[in-house]
Amino acid sequence: MSNNLISTGPVATNRKAHFHYMILDTYEAGLILTGGEVKSLRMGHASIGESYVSPEHGELVLVNARIEEYSPANKGFVSEQATRPRKLLLHQKELSKLLREVNQKGRTIIPLDLYFNARGIAKMKIALAQGKTYADKRETIKQRDWQRDKQRIMAHYNK
Repeated sequence: MSNNLISTGPVATNRKAHFHYMILDTYEAGLILTGGEVKSLRMGHASIGESYVSPEHGELVLVNARIEEYSPANKGFVSEQATRPRKLLLHQKELSKLLREVNQKGRTIIPLDLYFNARGIAKMKIALAQGKTYADKRETIKQRDWQRDKQRIMAHYNK
């Protein structure tokens, strides 16, 4: 494997997830990808900011995640869609719990991170979440501003 295909840390992160949703529980899911998509992920060509997880026919599908095509992989072939739906792989107990929560309590499943595990397999950290209200979002902003101000004050006194 060449050095330009090795990636460390998260490939893609949903940065606004913690602002818009209260995270109730997190899970690690596998993805069904093609070889060209995996190579593209290793180069960091992915975005999950606008994506979501949809329960369809008793399974979970990642919708609207953008994984760019790996150009050397499709010489003369029809290119795959960058935002095609991708099936997520979970243990049956986790899958049934998530489907039950979404159907009965109106919760949602959102992607948090896309990364490679220690064995080099593409994984996605997904979360069972509940949408925040406007007041909750204001509280989050207030807490974030206070933490930033507190760091400034501490840095000033520690000189």
